[in-house]
Amino acid sequence: MSINTITLDRQGDLPAIFEACARHRVAAVCPWRHQVHQAGLERAAKLLRDAGLNLSGYCRGGMMVADKAHRQSARDDNRRAVEEAVTLGAPSLVLVVGGLPQFSRPGSAPSKDIAAARDMVAEEIAHLLEFALPAKMPLAIEPLHPMHAAERGCINTLRQALDLCDRLDPARDRGLGVAVDVYHCWWDPELATQIARAGAARLMAFHVCDWLVPTTHLLTDRGMMGDGIVDIALIRGWMEAAGYGGHAEVEIFSERWWREPMDKVLETCVERHKRVV
Repeated sequence: MSINTITLDRQGDLPAIFEACARHRVAAVCPWRHQVHQAGLERAAKLLRDAGLNLSGYCRGGMMVADKAHRQSARDDNRRAVEEAVTLGAPSLVLVVGGLPQFSRPGSAPSKDIAAARDMVAEEIAHLLEFALPAKMPLAIEPLHPMHAAERGCINTLRQALDLCDRLDPARDRGLGVAVDVYHCWWDPELATQIARAGAARLMAFHVCDWLVPTTHLLTDRGMMGDGIVDIALIRGWMEAAGYGGHAEVEIFSERWWREPMDKVLETCVERHKRVV
C-alpha cells in the first residue's frame, strides 16, 4: 500500500504525513507538488530518505491546455515538475492533462473546443517527453472521469490515454504510460480489455478509493475503500494479470476523511487495504 499525501492534506504538513506513514509502517507515498513546495524540495527529499519511505509516484504535472499567452508558462511549469520528480526519486510523474484552457491555465482566453484541447494535450505531452526522456523520468497519463472533462482532464478513458501513448511512444521505449485510478475508470465497459492492452510497460500507477452513492461533490466526496460500489479487488486482479507489480496507492479527496485524525485515517486505510483491495 502507498498513501497519496492528498489523503491527509488537511491534517498536517508533509513532514507530519511522512512521520505518521513511517510510524504506521506504510511502504510508500506519493506526494503532491503544493505540499513539496511548502516543505521545500531538498528538505522533502531528505525527509523521505530519513523516514525510509519509497515513492509510488509524484502528483502532478499537466494542466497543459492554455491559450498562446500562457502556453510557455505551462511548459515551464511541467519541466519543473519533471525536475522535482527526479530530485525526489519518483518512479513516474503523473499527468492530469487539463481541460478547456480557461480552467487548465486561469487567465487563458475561454474556449468550448474540447477537440482542440485534446489535440493540444498530444502536442504538449510530445514536447514534455523530449525533456523527460533524457532525465529518465517516465510520464503517466491519468484519464479522468468525464465529469472533469471541462476543468481538469479532457482525456477521459483508458483507451484515449493508451491511444496517445501508442501515437507518441509506439515502441514503448520512451517512458510513457498511464495511471489507472478506480474512481475515474471503474465505470468504463472497456476497462478490463484496455488494462490488458496496456501491459506492464504502460501501467505505471494504480490509485484506489471508492465511489459513493449518492456522490455529493464531484471532487471532494471520494469514499474510503469498501464504503462504495467499486469492485477494487477485481480491478487490481486485472492490473496484476497484465503485469503490474507496483503499489496500490490510496488517493482520497474527501471532506469527511479530512476531518478525521491522521492516525485514524491511516489505520482505516491499512485495514481496508487488507480487506477489500
